[in-house]
Amino acid sequence: MIYLYAKSIHIIFVVCWMAGLFYMPRLFIYHTEAKAESPEVYQVLHKQFQVMERRLWWVITTPAMYLVISSALVMLWLNPGFLQMGWMQVKLAFVGALALYHFKCQHMMFALSNEKLTWSSAQLRLWNEVSTLILFAIVFLVVLKSTLHWMFGVGGLVGLAVLLMIGIKVYKRYRMRKALEEKEK
Repeated sequence: MIYLYAKSIHIIFVVCWMAGLFYMPRLFIYHTEAKAESPEVYQVLHKQFQVMERRLWWVITTPAMYLVISSALVMLWLNPGFLQMGWMQVKLAFVGALALYHFKCQHMMFALSNEKLTWSSAQLRLWNEVSTLILFAIVFLVVLKSTLHWMFGVGGLVGLAVLLMIGIKVYKRYRMRKALEEKEK
């Protein structure tokens, strides 16, 4: 029964953690693009983005990550046989990558707050997709478990990454065309 409670908590807070990891880079993009505004407008936006980023990070995203890890440790303690399974070992490696992504986002939040982040809006848009790709890999691993199926999942993941990059480039062109049309008016 404890295992099922831990699993429920795990799933709920994975959703919360991922929501934070999906939204935080989006805030970084808006924060970075605000630099194109006048200095007065930028200062107002900069302060507002700092508040939004800190609240999202410290109230939702980081506590959710710790609850995900804690509930996972409880499940592994109750069922240590999972650690012998190849799919679980690979999943844990991806979760480790997601934790690194989390702390890199934290570093980026501090840099933006201090106006020292040098990443462009386009780079941040690509960065925004990293957590999505890791999530796809983890879900395929958990659901499919077998190596052959997992390899097809990774192939799909690579295909998704290519589609995301193409989509980002198409969207960038669309935005540039819209900006040109606005300037011509």
